[in-house]
Amino acid sequence: MRNPLRRYPSVLILTVLLLSLGTACGIGGDAGLVIYSGRNEGLVKPLLKKLEKAVGTDVEVRYGSSAELAAQILEEGGKSKADLFLSQDAGALGALAKEGRLEKLPQTSLGKVPAKFRGSGGDWVGLSGRVRVLAYNPGQVPKAPDTVRDLVKPEWKDKVGYAPTNASFQAFVTGMRVLDGDEATRAWLKGMKANGVKAYKDNLAVLDAVNSGQVSIGLINHYYWYERVAEKGEGSVTAKLHYLPGGDPGALINVAGTGMLKGSEHRSAALKAVDYLLSKEAQTYFSDETKEYPLAAGVTGSVPGLPPLDSLKGPEIDLGKLDSLQQTLTMLREAGMV
Repeated sequence: MRNPLRRYPSVLILTVLLLSLGTACGIGGDAGLVIYSGRNEGLVKPLLKKLEKAVGTDVEVRYGSSAELAAQILEEGGKSKADLFLSQDAGALGALAKEGRLEKLPQTSLGKVPAKFRGSGGDWVGLSGRVRVLAYNPGQVPKAPDTVRDLVKPEWKDKVGYAPTNASFQAFVTGMRVLDGDEATRAWLKGMKANGVKAYKDNLAVLDAVNSGQVSIGLINHYYWYERVAEKGEGSVTAKLHYLPGGDPGALINVAGTGMLKGSEHRSAALKAVDYLLSKEAQTYFSDETKEYPLAAGVTGSVPGLPPLDSLKGPEIDLGKLDSLQQTLTMLREAGMV
């Protein structure tokens, strides 16, 4: 039997064993709707309290990283008590879909979101979107490049920052592998390393490094800039954002999303939960709290200065194919990037 953890780092095995103990101690059962959430508890707990009222049943939530929880669901198989998986990224949903662990959702739910932001098999749907961008210091960079592929050129030596352990950076690299192939992506990573790319602990640290002039360009998600502006005021943020054109891998539009587990004991409640997460209230919550893009039709964000989602030219990619995290991590290690 194929090991379902093979695509995940081996360090997750301990996490799976610990989470299994939680299942043995009574998670799920008759507690009502059980949600495995890869989204941060501090972010989504208030929203899930509202979801509980909207669905009309008790809701029990298990929190962890999306990769860890996807591995846990695969390990549990048909015995999983999870009814709904709330993922930080499309790759973890794609991994579950590939193993046949997600139930197809009704078209009434799927149809609320553009096809490119949901599973090609109709078994998961995106809830909020985030865009990869280049943050740049205008005092050092008169014009940011229009492709991440140019960042290996000598003119950008020692001038680029990134967050290697961030899941969104790793998803971007996975997207480049899907779009450009492994050989080209490996060459790009080695070129970045040779060109003196600088590692930071997270995206905000990358943005702050650009803002202070430590580096000229940073690879981040769009919403970190908008969070900093909301926190400190636009006048205090020197860095600007460049949205890459032409379907560049560096313009990947990834999503947080949800899927219902096959064999859910609370199917009706799970479907109500999906529809609530696509409601105006929930979609507006994601926009207001995280500065991400709402994905449901008819809902627009209120973040000042945020370009409309349909104006962006992200690459054409099946987001479910971002599931090969282990291969990406191996490639990053081989290139000396993590």
